[in-house]
Amino acid sequence: MPAAAATAARSSPLETASIWALHLLCFALPVTCLLFLATAPHGALGSLPWLLVLVGSVVADVWSPEERRQPAPRLPGWPFDSVLWGLAAIQLAVVALWVHMVATHGFWQTDTLVGLLLVGVNSGYSGIVVAHELIHRPQGHLQLLGRVLLGSVLYEHFFTEHVRGHHSRVGTAEDPATAQFGERAGLFFLRTVPGQLRSAWRIECKRLGDTRMPWWHRRLLRSRVVHGLVAQWAVAVAILVWLGAGAFAAYLLQALLAVWLLEMVNYFEHWGLARAARRVQTVDSWDTESWFTLYTLVGLSRHADHHAYASRPYQQLRFFDNSPKLPYGYFGSALMAMFRNARFRELLEGELRRRKLGPFAPEAG
Repeated sequence: MPAAAATAARSSPLETASIWALHLLCFALPVTCLLFLATAPHGALGSLPWLLVLVGSVVADVWSPEERRQPAPRLPGWPFDSVLWGLAAIQLAVVALWVHMVATHGFWQTDTLVGLLLVGVNSGYSGIVVAHELIHRPQGHLQLLGRVLLGSVLYEHFFTEHVRGHHSRVGTAEDPATAQFGERAGLFFLRTVPGQLRSAWRIECKRLGDTRMPWWHRRLLRSRVVHGLVAQWAVAVAILVWLGAGAFAAYLLQALLAVWLLEMVNYFEHWGLARAARRVQTVDSWDTESWFTLYTLVGLSRHADHHAYASRPYQQLRFFDNSPKLPYGYFGSALMAMFRNARFRELLEGELRRRKLGPFAPEAG
């Protein structure tokens, strides 16, 4: 009888397939990047139309319908894991083709500018987003793949800081990845990037037995942060030696753009929220109701459930009404945070005031 009940609770193959098909939207940008790089060179006029995928993503996100439905019960994991494997493979192929294209056709081309926008955004919203999902999985090989993806944007220490630092300290003054109430995006970026690296370094030093361990100590040879720094910069130097300065610059620029986009997401995911000693709750993260963001960014938009239950896979993340809601999905919110930051902060402040969260919480007064 229990077995029969479990079988009845499982999602049907048709329901699983329909939900899985929606998540295939996340391949739109990576496949476009792959096709752009594989068909280069394009010439000045031939390059620009490829940017329509970015414009279309922002428009679709801003005008997206709401998605408030809860996930189907007991979805099988393997179809959704296959999406992650596919995205990871495309990300690594895109980065390889990117540096090859610049090395072959030169840096000072229209293709390079267009390619940088496509590849940089893809590395941020496909590569890092997928890595974020993978580093939270319990399987060691999936965590390793996530670390490889982070290394492709020179940000491997995010594995250590995010999982072991950010998730335990989110919403507190000790968390470098939590944007403070009123903080501007540019200042947050300048604070959080070195802050997260320092935090990751200290976390590994503590694991190895001494938080004040000097950087030359031999025990640091066992530091995961050191391993990541050495591996990712070895790849970067190899690109410089074998493919030249142009390819090396292109590699660094796509990483910089990807990290900038990641930190814009970090910026608004916890902006202005604060908690004391209590356990992380769903009111400690910003969500968006955007249907487009949910299915193109492998569930990242349901960030409240992710922080409350970090091991829950992306296809099972739930909607919570009590979490603060962003004015747009992640694409629109990131652009607004960058280019209309004052207005963006006004909207976020209004939402916090309405929900009595952050500085407007009763205990804060």
